[in-house]
Amino acid sequence: MSADLKKVFTSAEDLISSVSASLTFDGSKVTVTDKDELRNSAIDILIYNAVFAEGETQKTARKIIRLAGREVGAKPDSIQYLYEAMGMEQTGGYTVPAINIRALTYDTARAIIRAAQKNNSGTFIFEIAKSEIGYTFQRPDEYAVCIIAAAIKEGYVGPLFIQGDHFQVNAKNFAIDPDKELESLKALIKEGIEAEFYNIDIDASTLVDLSRPTVTEQQAPNFEVTAEMSQYIRELEPEDVTVSIGGEIGEVGKENSTEQELRAFMDGLEALIGGKFIGISKISIQTGTSHGGVPLPDGTVADANVDFDTIEKLSKVSREFYGLSGAVQHGASTLPDEAFHLFAEKGASEVHLATGFQNMVYDSKFLPEDLKNQIYDHLRENMAEEKKDGETDEQFIYKTRKKGFGPFKKQMWDLPEENIKGISKELEDRFDYLFKKLKAVNTSEDVKKFVG
Repeated sequence: MSADLKKVFTSAEDLISSVSASLTFDGSKVTVTDKDELRNSAIDILIYNAVFAEGETQKTARKIIRLAGREVGAKPDSIQYLYEAMGMEQTGGYTVPAINIRALTYDTARAIIRAAQKNNSGTFIFEIAKSEIGYTFQRPDEYAVCIIAAAIKEGYVGPLFIQGDHFQVNAKNFAIDPDKELESLKALIKEGIEAEFYNIDIDASTLVDLSRPTVTEQQAPNFEVTAEMSQYIRELEPEDVTVSIGGEIGEVGKENSTEQELRAFMDGLEALIGGKFIGISKISIQTGTSHGGVPLPDGTVADANVDFDTIEKLSKVSREFYGLSGAVQHGASTLPDEAFHLFAEKGASEVHLATGFQNMVYDSKFLPEDLKNQIYDHLRENMAEEKKDGETDEQFIYKTRKKGFGPFKKQMWDLPEENIKGISKELEDRFDYLFKKLKAVNTSEDVKKFVG
């Protein structure tokens, strides 16, 4: 957005007045009077204040964006019924990209949507993990309105799939006080659903106890917590929405998942749910990746060895025996390009992509060197305790630079328009490439048919 639109208003009344040429707002309803004006400038003003204004002005900006999104046909929804159709093999042959946005959220979401429009795709997810919410300084409500605003800006009409990724149980905290840890997770789930995160991945795989004698006993803490959180989600979800819930059997970066583990988890989960409410729609597995990849001493990333046979086998089992959409792959964005076509060919229903796009932002020629140096100096000064013995500076920076996005969020949003356009174009080209490789093309009709 141009610099003249980056103004923070100190009163809600002044904000409303600034966008009055495009819409009217009476406190509970938005009427869009000029769609072109809304897209040209008003939405930029609104999203900047939704992120950087304070108090009532910020609340008003966010409310107007949500209501305007509904007015023009861009609103959050659940991918549940599409995934049910995948589970019944009524559709498939493609993998849904789930993209974590850590920086420049509004402009990155716009780039994703433009790539989707090029490919006539409706099957894409915007997500943010529990950990990312913390270090990127983006609570669910802010993240969601950035996505809605991006859709308005790009003229996108259709459901927006916004996902809580890795809504995870902290194993150390759980061991100390399980009730407190689960209440904390429930609070995040509630916040997410209120922000219209209608897709939520519960990750209790951290509780799997390999010291127990049988696989069912090992997975028991996982499926017990997943069942409890699933029931909680069903109690909170709006009457007209069935939130898509994901489960996880293998913690990313650990041992590869097995069919025995999948069956133990699903059988245990289904026994607890007992038909009382709708369960999960997909299952995340571990196949040899790690979040962010493994940095080498020079700061480059080691190649991951993904077990695509495991993806194929567990996707097949999850669909045929449990009606799930298939297996979900985490930690994939730093894989070599020649790997991506295999996800769709092997039946993965969803793939999570994050760090590769973060790397593109930091390595872009359009990110000013002085800003990047400021961020890196901040990390060296404030994250020094995270540097391990024997780790090079390049490895340390690679592992910690994700934590520079929060403290420098405004500086990045305030970059000159030509810089943001340059970064966005690079991202858009990458998203376009991945949509094609994952075969997530010409899927808009599927979304209309199964989601609405």
